[in-house]
Amino acid sequence: MGHARNSEHYQALVDMGSNGIRFSISDLFPHSARVMPTIYQDRCGISVFDAQYESGKKIPVPQAVINAVMEALLRFKRTCDDFQVRGDQVKVVATEATRSALNNKDFRQQIETRTGWAVEMLAKEEEGRIGAMGVASSFGSIKGLVMDLGGGSIQMTWMISENEKIKTSPKGAVSFPYGAAALMMRLGEVGIQGQDSLREEMAKNFEQALGELDIPEGLLRDAEDEGGLTLYLSGGGFRGWGYILMSLHSVRPYPIPIINGFRVPKSSFLPNIEEYSDPASTFRISSRRASQVPAITFLIKALTQSIPSISSIYFAQGGIREGLLYLTLPASIRSQHPLVAATQSYAPSSTSSLLRILEASIPLSRTPTTQTDPPSPLRSPVFLRSLVHLLYAHASFPKDIRAAAALRSTTTGMLGDAHGLSHEDRTLLALLLCERWGGELSPIDEGFLSSLQELAGPRASWWAKYIGRSAGGIGDMFPGGMVREGEEELVRVDVTWGAEEKKGVLEETVDVLISTATDGMEAAALEWGEGIGKVGKKKNFVGGTDGWGVKVRSIVEGWKG
Repeated sequence: MGHARNSEHYQALVDMGSNGIRFSISDLFPHSARVMPTIYQDRCGISVFDAQYESGKKIPVPQAVINAVMEALLRFKRTCDDFQVRGDQVKVVATEATRSALNNKDFRQQIETRTGWAVEMLAKEEEGRIGAMGVASSFGSIKGLVMDLGGGSIQMTWMISENEKIKTSPKGAVSFPYGAAALMMRLGEVGIQGQDSLREEMAKNFEQALGELDIPEGLLRDAEDEGGLTLYLSGGGFRGWGYILMSLHSVRPYPIPIINGFRVPKSSFLPNIEEYSDPASTFRISSRRASQVPAITFLIKALTQSIPSISSIYFAQGGIREGLLYLTLPASIRSQHPLVAATQSYAPSSTSSLLRILEASIPLSRTPTTQTDPPSPLRSPVFLRSLVHLLYAHASFPKDIRAAAALRSTTTGMLGDAHGLSHEDRTLLALLLCERWGGELSPIDEGFLSSLQELAGPRASWWAKYIGRSAGGIGDMFPGGMVREGEEELVRVDVTWGAEEKKGVLEETVDVLISTATDGMEAAALEWGEGIGKVGKKKNFVGGTDGWGVKVRSIVEGWKG
């Protein structure tokens, strides 16, 4: 599936940050551009920020460091030639560390002379805006405060992003000189006795910035209703902190080793600050990043002191690189949900018809909703369409591993590289796809399934089993993904809520009637009905016979159209 690679749509980027230089080549073929597939990426661990300080005094970037940067750039230039990337498809940008270098003009001139690439200097405000666009690219929608932590500075703004419409502060982003590396230096300068004063300074500046950003009243009202503002955090320092929180999560081992889309409530964001003592042993935490943990801890304390009403925190992979790419996309592509964009290359020919049949197999939520109803994410058009897109994606796998491959497809499989998916997206879609192929797993995969179910919760996990099993039944009825003209009307699915008295107790049921008038489909319809009926057996509840589930009463009948 997918499309043949064509360098016509490639975009190469060099992001010269404070802590390192990032190189990437992305494929912006329109069909999948929303998830910005990366076909090459690398990082050079040269800290331009650190290179400018000697014994606490600022100096020009040393020529030895410039030479090392040049070597890395020339190596990437050769890589671009290997991928047939044209010169006009390469962009080099630099942020705080290069911008503030005493010899930044000479530094940039040497780069242009040796490589032919001009270095675009991002102003503080522009750096914040582009970083915020990178965060916008990392989610289907955003509503809250956005912060991007670099080595030399940190930017803050607010954002409301829905479909192609992105609203942010008319004043852009406010920049502070509290990047991870810069703050480490400040802490060393003030010593323990000056930390309280520094924290008060930072909290005061953050609080003042919130007033200057003109946060919309509607956003503040929503935050009050939802228990506080949502924070979206990007940048290497924040992502490192996210990996630390991931390692301390109540679900251990945490099943999704991808930082983008990871979410924690405020209650998990703050108490763990004091508990963690060994960052260097954590997955994806380098020794350099581990050395910055005290500074990031200090920053978080000042931040939460100035923004007391925080409800939850999302971590984003998107930064300058992703923001620059996102800004090149037309509104029609930016408006796509990442989950739909990531899966549409696998879509069967009769997606719309299959989707309508699947939607009909799910009971409607009641008004008011109850704790038994399907959770809203599993009823959303985005999730159901994405499930239909992938209905046959694992059909060519040996039967022994279809369910296992489907279960891992959203983490280390075909969607592992899809940019913009939340952990909820990855968890629920994995559970749906696993059950689409019957849900039978070998012992090595059962633990992974349990971790995902624990992350999703018992209610969502059971409904994922029901909907996934129903999707499997539909896939068996139409094994080629083709619903011929008129056939959709010949397959009827009627689902209602019912009740059954057992030992004097009235229990809710899901009553399913599947009927077909199409020759050769009755056997598949019977298997479909039998499959969803099994999901409703207590022994198949999530958590066992005393776990969560709903009894399913299924009837399959034939009729003459």
